[in-house]
Amino acid sequence: MKTRYLLLAGALFLSGITAMQAQEKKSLTLDEAIGLAVTKSNEATLADTKVSTSKYEMESVKNNIYPEVKLSGQYQRLTDPNITLKIPTGDSNDGETASGSPKVDQLMLGMATVGMPLFSGFKLKNSIEASTDAYNAESFNAAHTKEQIAMQTIVLYVNLYKAQESISLIQENLKSANQRVTDFTAMEQNGIIARNDLLKAQLQASNIELSLEDAKKRASTINYQLVTLLKLQEGTQLEPNSSYFEEASELNTAITEQDAINQRNDLEALRWQQKASEANMKVAKADYYPTVTLLGGYAAIDIKNVFQVTNAINFGVGVSYDISNLFKNGKHVKTAASRAEATRQEVEILTDRIKVQVQDALENYNLAIKQNRVYTQAVAQADENYRIVKDKYDNGLSDTNDLLEADVQQLQAKLNETFSKADITQRLL
Repeated sequence: MKTRYLLLAGALFLSGITAMQAQEKKSLTLDEAIGLAVTKSNEATLADTKVSTSKYEMESVKNNIYPEVKLSGQYQRLTDPNITLKIPTGDSNDGETASGSPKVDQLMLGMATVGMPLFSGFKLKNSIEASTDAYNAESFNAAHTKEQIAMQTIVLYVNLYKAQESISLIQENLKSANQRVTDFTAMEQNGIIARNDLLKAQLQASNIELSLEDAKKRASTINYQLVTLLKLQEGTQLEPNSSYFEEASELNTAITEQDAINQRNDLEALRWQQKASEANMKVAKADYYPTVTLLGGYAAIDIKNVFQVTNAINFGVGVSYDISNLFKNGKHVKTAASRAEATRQEVEILTDRIKVQVQDALENYNLAIKQNRVYTQAVAQADENYRIVKDKYDNGLSDTNDLLEADVQQLQAKLNETFSKADITQRLL
């Protein structure tokens, strides 16, 4: 029985150590977070796999430029067949068959054929072009996917910083609120203030404590999302680098709308898809033309005791033409042309959307800069306002409501300033 208790205690001790290790804090820069996200996340891995698949498909199409070489051979054992030779032999002058039949019990065949397309309406050339364009489109799609993953990482990183800074500011405010409750309790016991004032201070402390728990929950949720995205050990507590958010950087306004359009990988991917669609339209048109193939081969036949053929070499040119394509292929061509037109329209739509996004991003950045300036002034104003109200309260010129309201305004101003700095950093990245 003691052994069982000891094992149970040991297991609990080890699990406690494991939990403590899993809760270790990890300082992580934004660059490190983005690097992990675009290499370790499931979305990034899937994007790379799609690029590899597209590359293999492209190489497979390119292999069609090489001639097709086929080798075949047979070896067969035969029963005792009845064989009648219809060709003249040296033993018969009238063309009749020989009286004796050879013993045939095996057959051997060997063949080698070579076929190389000479002309197929440029189908092969356009197929290679279409597969290459599709590969390029998939490569840019993967780059765009990783950009989106990086943006998701930035948002989570910034939000985690906001949540952790909220915890710090609220904890600091909670200490002041708890101290105020302690002071008010003593003052109420000495009859200096009414019990109602003490209850207001206690209620505010309770509300601040609830806000703290909500901030902790928000930070824990965001931390879990970021750890999961980066494929880090479950339970890791990330600590964003605050140096990114200390000073508001300036946006490079020299970047034009056209520069932003040229840098968009999703638009570039769509342009390559448009090229692939146009190449596929040419592939469809190729069925209007005949196919010309260079042919060659070698055959060897050995029927035991009957005849043997060696060095049977053949070569020539083969031509095939499906006349029905003159009537059937028109729909295929129209379908391919319609797809190419749809892709072209998608390029135009995305281009207009990017222009709107660029303008919106610029306006959001300018708004964040203005908000930061206002919030920075608001912090100084809130601090001064609290100092004045506190002084008035101590001298009996202000009531508890004014003091508590000034305290809340001071906390909110500090949170707004912290969030505005983080928003500016997010707008720049």
